[in-house]
Amino acid sequence: QVQLVESGGGSVQPGGSLRLSCTASGFNLENYAIGWFRRAPGKEREGVSCIDGSGAGTYSTDSVKGRFTISRDNAKNTVHLQMDSLKPEDTGVYYCAAKGDVITTPYYMCHAHTAPFWGQGAQVTVSS
Repeated sequence: QVQLVESGGGSVQPGGSLRLSCTASGFNLENYAIGWFRRAPGKEREGVSCIDGSGAGTYSTDSVKGRFTISRDNAKNTVHLQMDSLKPEDTGVYYCAAKGDVITTPYYMCHAHTAPFWGQGAQVTVSS
């Protein structure tokens, strides 16, 4: 059974850090483009950070550049999203998604929302 499972969500004060993990089961994430998306309260889902199948290319939306870092750990079949200097506007449900090809660019991955595999989501709350 193909499955993506997010972990590492939680509540943190502004300025704090969290690391989200997306672990795949039933398939090998290597060579898959992976994206982290979020849905903030009252807003549409947006692509936050994405990485291509090789791991060499990444993209992050402007609002998180310099604060969020996406990385792959192929040995653990996992992709991480390190989130630092968190702000209240980062609050939302974070989803990971996977698209199985090596030509999808990180920018396209984050903007097209066409990945066939999605996790169930992890809540991130940033509040004082």
